[in-house]
Amino acid sequence: MHFILVLIALLANGGSGPGAGDTPGGDADGGNRVDPAESAAITAPEPVAEPQEPTGRFTTATEVRPILNATKANWVAVREYEGRDLVYFTHLLSWRCGLIGLEYAINDGPVEAFALPDCHEDTGAPNALLPADGLPYVSFGLQTVDKIRIHITYDDLARDTIVVARNGVLIP
Repeated sequence: MHFILVLIALLANGGSGPGAGDTPGGDADGGNRVDPAESAAITAPEPVAEPQEPTGRFTTATEVRPILNATKANWVAVREYEGRDLVYFTHLLSWRCGLIGLEYAINDGPVEAFALPDCHEDTGAPNALLPADGLPYVSFGLQTVDKIRIHITYDDLARDTIVVARNGVLIP
């Protein structure tokens, strides 16, 4: 996401401005950074709904919504492991090709984005989770997760939200 914001800032400035080349205010190593005062004015483009032609590969909201509606109790799981609470999003990641956003909040904390790995459209299993896709969980202090709020955004821009209690999704 940071890369996209930097790219937008550079394009808006015609490739010049803070952080470009030897311009004052750039990084000592010549890297590009967005001036915090300028970054407030930069906004991400609004998402656009994707076509909803069923493909039989479960890569659209039309195809994955019925599954996710029927399996809301499985959207998230909590596991105590090596002195930590691990909050797993494996089920949602397994149907991510019909999603464009996944956000969560622990207890009454702030909403955080969970990065969805790309779909593997060039394979026979586009929703498969590969090692390069990263870990399917986030880690918290042991027994600190009591409630999880989950927001998903489908690729047709519809949203759905659930709230689950720890004891309802705790893996024994």
